[in-house]
Amino acid sequence: MVVLRHVAVPVANDEDVVETAAALEPYLDEIHRATLIHVIETRPGAVNKAPMEKRRDDAREFLSVFESRLDGRVIVDTRIVFGADVAETIVETADAVEATVIIFRSRGSGRLARLLTGNTTARLVNDPELPVLSLAEEQPHVLDSIQRTKRPDVEGT
Repeated sequence: MVVLRHVAVPVANDEDVVETAAALEPYLDEIHRATLIHVIETRPGAVNKAPMEKRRDDAREFLSVFESRLDGRVIVDTRIVFGADVAETIVETADAVEATVIIFRSRGSGRLARLLTGNTTARLVNDPELPVLSLAEEQPHVLDSIQRTKRPDVEGT
């Protein structure tokens, strides 16, 4: 599938890296290149939880974990970028690296968190400049489901 030729994959933290890599795994044969993107949010006047260098180091560490989970099956490059608007920064970065699609796993959050911080997912998909694909949290295993529904050897079936 041509649309998956070069995917931009935003990741938020170490937990997201593991879950997104697992959700992306069934599609790796269709992907030639993956650009992993972590946005360090920089809002004027906002209090950051950790010093900038610590946030960069953490991002480098979990991006390298993601890269190792792909195990050389695709060409990988990583981007640690800064921006006040996470969704906009993801799209700008994907465009800059000439990605053909943005693929992400929705991390979900409570209504209060979305109200206070905005909903990055909604902003990514409402008016996309690139195709945007959302990965399911759990991938269905088609062969497993076929085997569960297959009846024992019965003549005529």
